[in-house]
Amino acid sequence: MNNLRFATLIHILVLVDQFKNQIISSDFIAGSINVNPVVVRREIKALKDAGILNSKKGKEGGFFLFKESSEITFGMIYQIIHAGQSFAKQNQTNPNCPIGLHMNEELDHIFSGVEHTIIDHLNKITLADFSKRFKTSNNTL
Repeated sequence: MNNLRFATLIHILVLVDQFKNQIISSDFIAGSINVNPVVVRREIKALKDAGILNSKKGKEGGFFLFKESSEITFGMIYQIIHAGQSFAKQNQTNPNCPIGLHMNEELDHIFSGVEHTIIDHLNKITLADFSKRFKTSNNTL
């Protein structure tokens, strides 16, 4: 997780969960994260495409969780970001070298194990549990 997308997606989801009874805009979310609203809209699209977040347009519009926060795991968020990507990059080895010929295949076993360990750990953390860390008596805009 060498970029900010994971933290950004989690931040968005916690805000939507915490302010679920209020209308929040991408501008409000961007202000909390301290990023450009375009970044927030791009990440909201990823969450919508994954079936985790949805939105309602118009005066009564806003963002809302499509799933219960107790059903959303950090592993799901990690997989949105890393779909189709390997945990680490491989070299373009020399196929004529007895070591280079099999290096990437052997590294794949290690990388796959690390990836499964990360996802298993993150699947134990739900948005509901994490969001509780930010509960205050007055989550209003």
